[in-house]
Amino acid sequence: MTEQVDGEKRREAVLRTFFGPDGRLVSMPARMGKRRFVLEQIAYAFEPGVRYTEVEVNAILRAFWDDYVSVRRYLIDAGLLGREQGLYWRTGGHVDI
Repeated sequence: MTEQVDGEKRREAVLRTFFGPDGRLVSMPARMGKRRFVLEQIAYAFEPGVRYTEVEVNAILRAFWDDYVSVRRYLIDAGLLGREQGLYWRTGGHVDI
């Protein structure tokens, strides 16, 4: 239980550091562990089970970071977004039930 609480506190600290009060990224973490927290937070913007066009994905990601192309690639590489035939969908991250 303590590990889970410590992990959640670390996650929250990373998110406070890298997201501004407006919900936009202030910088992209260089370390993969911190970047994973940031990418998982961004992945929440995508509804599980919904297919998105590239234009829709870009619009969603632009709300977080001007270099939305890099964020899109990071999400795919991290296994949080899938892509096939011009469509994207959420493939990872926590899902509230």
